[in-house]
This record gives sequence, C-alpha cells and structure tokens, in this order.
Amino acid sequence: MITIVLGALFGGGLIAVVLGARSTHPPLAAVLAALHRPPSRPRQSPAEAEDAGGWASRWGRHGVPVLRAAGLPTVSSRADLAIMGVVAERHLAEKAASAAVGLVGPPVLILLAEAVAGAAPGWWLPAWSAPVFGAALFVAPDLSLRAQAARRRAEMRHALAVFLDLVVVALAGGAGVEQALTDAGTAPQGWAASRIRRALATAQLARTSVWEELATLGRQTGVDELVELSATVDLAGAEGARIRRSLESKAAAMRGRRLAEADGAAQAATERMSLPVVLLFSAFLLFIGYPAMAHVLTGL
Repeated sequence: MITIVLGALFGGGLIAVVLGARSTHPPLAAVLAALHRPPSRPRQSPAEAEDAGGWASRWGRHGVPVLRAAGLPTVSSRADLAIMGVVAERHLAEKAASAAVGLVGPPVLILLAEAVAGAAPGWWLPAWSAPVFGAALFVAPDLSLRAQAARRRAEMRHALAVFLDLVVVALAGGAGVEQALTDAGTAPQGWAASRIRRALATAQLARTSVWEELATLGRQTGVDELVELSATVDLAGAEGARIRRSLESKAAAMRGRRLAEADGAAQAATERMSLPVVLLFSAFLLFIGYPAMAHVLTGL
C-alpha cells in the first residue's frame, strides 16, 4: 500500500512538473478578442469567491495553475461558465478538489476497512479504484455545469420567444421599432429577461445596433437563436414593415420549436416512467420462473 501511495505521489509530481514547464502564453487571437470584449461585471474578491464555492473552491485552488497549464477550461466550458456567471478559477478548483477526493478516498477507505475488519483486499483494489473514482469525480463538475447551463439556455430561449411576441404586438399597435423593443423589454421578469434588458440598455447608451448587442449576448451565452435573430433583421433592412414580418416569422418559428421540444420532453418522460415497470415485471418473472427452472434442471 505504501508503494502505491508513493508511486501515485511521484506520478502526480511528475505530471505537475511537465505541465508547469509548458508555455502558458495565451494565443494572439484570444488577446485581440479580449480587447474588443464588452466590459463585464466586477470580479469577486478571493474571499467572496471562496464563500460562494464552498470547501471545494478553498481546497482545490492550489490545483488551478496546473489545470490552466493543461488548457482548461475548454471552449464549451467557457460558454457554460459565462451563462452561469461562474468564475473559471472556481470551476477549476472544484475539479481539482473532486479529483483529489476521488484519488485519495478509495485507498483511505480500504485502509480503514483493513484496520477495522483485519482483511487485506490486496494492492489491486486501490490501484484501479483510485484512478477510476478520480477520473469520474474530475468530470463530474463539467457534467453538472453543462446541465445547469442547458437549463439557463432553455430559459433564455423562452424569454426571447416572449420578448419577440411582445415586440410583434407592439409593432402591430403602431409603435416604432425602438419603442416596441423598449416596451417589450420591461414586461418579462427573470434572469434571462434582465440580460436582454441589459443588452438593450447597452445598445442605447453606446449608440449601437440593438440586434448586434443581442447577437453579442447570444455568442457569449451560446444561444444561437439570438445570433440568428440579428442576421434575420439585418437581411430585412431598416424598413419597419419588413422588420415586423421578419420578427413575426422568427417568433412563430421559436414557438413551433418550443412546442416540439416540449413534446419530445414529454415523450422522454413517458419512456422513463415505463422503464421501472418493465424492470419490476422482469424481476417478477425471474422470481417466479427461477425455482421452476431450477427444479426441472435438477430433476434431469
């Protein structure tokens, strides 16, 4: 057991040295993109970030430079972090802490079981269980982040559909495009609606196109419908009637897509509800049929 622990520590130190020796300079494209990126909200202080992240952020912050050198977080994870409003350092700290718990937990539990029960399972059990649990817990924060970001994007799409419906109603009532956008942005509530209102306010203060700001929001959050909306309105030009028709078609398309997604989710839930019944029926058949089959086989 001591040999396994020493080997794991030596391997981890060697990996840390190799990753630390790699160049960590960001690519030129990322630096240029950061220059044109809109200002974000103030960053949290280290104390606030630790309080928000819990014990995993406090214990895993020492592994953040190693994961940074390995090229983490990935591009998709950055988009998920942006829509969740989570600092990348906190996410990497949670990954490092989870991996450490997965690597150390199984050997410690095996040592405790050996001390209490007096049975030695052998070196092979911690040798394969520690890497498996470490890899599983290392990926667990990414899976949780992806699921939460998917729910946020669904909320953003729902808010966008409501926003477009209100804009179309305001345009049909004779309001101008700017007035319709302003009126439609004040009605919805929630996180996604506040992001849309923030994009509208940014466009008004910076004297830029509202649709371009919405496209920027879509690229930051990974919601393609916002980018498609900007491209659709750009093709419509500056004429109010054409913009109204474009928004009506886009709103109808989003309503149809949301109805299709809701129908698919309902069918998936129905399938999940039928799975326990099938398993219970299979177990019942096995419970009834095994004694009869065993009796027949032993009687031959």
